[in-house]
Amino acid sequence: MGLGGILVGTLPRFAVSPHVALAWRRESGFSFGVDDLCSILPGTGRLGVGVYNQTSVAFGYAWKDGEVRIGPSFSLYSMPACGVALCGRVVGLAPGGHALANVYFAGPVGVSVSANVDWVGGQSAVLPGGWAAMFVAGPVFRWRSK
Repeated sequence: MGLGGILVGTLPRFAVSPHVALAWRRESGFSFGVDDLCSILPGTGRLGVGVYNQTSVAFGYAWKDGEVRIGPSFSLYSMPACGVALCGRVVGLAPGGHALANVYFAGPVGVSVSANVDWVGGQSAVLPGGWAAMFVAGPVFRWRSK
């Protein structure tokens, strides 16, 4: 779970971001993971609640105390946004790429750093299409099955 800010158009907004990930490691070091990050922007004003959900499938390498993964992502969004002269709701789908690194320094406790870049295309009276980037860092906890 993450708490923080998100910049939507020209205005920063508070966001709550639940994150779920499943990862599998092989003895060879091969790693595969599915991650889902859903940023929820609480409703303010007449435009209501916003959601930006990113799902990724990534492959990489894992070792005893960490892992790195990279792969494609797909985002769905519906959120209020403000441009220079107009506010409204933007809705769409965005293809992108995802990278993640987890390092465990105290048994099951570690730090996770991830980045996602999406191509937000289409026509909108509120915001032009372009690149959207997200960078997240924070604690991570690992559960192992034997």
